Amino acid sequence: MTVSSTPSFIPESLIPESLMPSRLVSFTSFNNNTEQFHSAVRAQLAQDIDVLFAYAELPSPLLDACRYVMTGQGKLVRPLLVASAFDSVHHSNANDNENTDKSTDNKNSMANADGLEALLENDSDYDMARRAALAVELLHTYSLVHDDLPCMDDDDLRRGQPTAHIVFEESTALLAGDVLQTLAFEVLTAELPTFAPFDSAISSQLIAIFAPRARRMVSGQMLDLNAEASANISQSDLEAIHRDKTGALIEAAMLMGGICAGATAPQRMALQECAQHIGLAFQVQDDILDVTTSTDTLGKPAGSDEKLDKSTYVKLMGVEDATSYAQSLFNDGRAAIIRELSRHESSGSELGNDANNDALLALIEWLWARKK
Repeated sequence: MTVSSTPSFIPESLIPESLMPSRLVSFTSFNNNTEQFHSAVRAQLAQDIDVLFAYAELPSPLLDACRYVMTGQGKLVRPLLVASAFDSVHHSNANDNENTDKSTDNKNSMANADGLEALLENDSDYDMARRAALAVELLHTYSLVHDDLPCMDDDDLRRGQPTAHIVFEESTALLAGDVLQTLAFEVLTAELPTFAPFDSAISSQLIAIFAPRARRMVSGQMLDLNAEASANISQSDLEAIHRDKTGALIEAAMLMGGICAGATAPQRMALQECAQHIGLAFQVQDDILDVTTSTDTLGKPAGSDEKLDKSTYVKLMGVEDATSYAQSLFNDGRAAIIRELSRHESSGSELGNDANNDALLALIEWLWARKK
């Protein structure tokens, strides 16, 4: 794969040498090695964060605070969802093209063993996926910075390190969240060094997906705060909160990755269905881990939900039933991908039954096994 060219309006002499990689990391599945794939996505994201902050020219200490919260030891689930959806859709479509060409005896197809590489060399889809991965992580991190503020959850630990308002002034932490939110949208159309010029058609689709789900995330946060004052809340009410607070951005990540790879309408529907199940499962998992895992492992205060008297799935269902519910949600999400995107047949619906080399299925397996 060729390196995306630096736009001509930014002189290369003004770009630090450390931000001029010899070869950008590809969102490909590294011969079915999930760990290598995830490491590559994280490496690319770290590189792109540096490029973005060099471009943004934020004043100090705002820049310091933004770097601090964006370079912590987070799971980076949402960028991984973007990359995995991109990879799965590209491979699925490449294989469909290959099978069609074989059936019609057409020898001119691009969908060969290097189909994704050829596609990436001929358009900016991959760079748009990089933009999408950056966008969802910027928005997610902004929400964490604001969640941790004294006026919200008042937490002093996040991603294994002191929260932003502990290290910096509370006002700086507030502004860091504000600017990360604005950058999340700007990055989709910014003229960034080391990125190919943005694709306006794809950008408009990404914003149409991203903006309403960003709004839903904030609405879900408000509903979550309202629920703290409620003595009794039903499971359906709790799910409505988390489909917005947690699920909306997970939905955005998967759809944005798919859009960058040229997902068809049925593929988008499958991605959305999968994301709705995974987003809810992810929150159920978080509730379970909050009461079963130590602060050192979580990287944030364990038992914080109980301290704030929050309504949780564990509180409603107990740990055992909540765990079974999470597993069923993960299985339903997995089934949506197998039905529309997976390149292989599966003999069962249980997690652990051969994720093959589909990046999204592998990520679901990884999420199900997570301990923090």
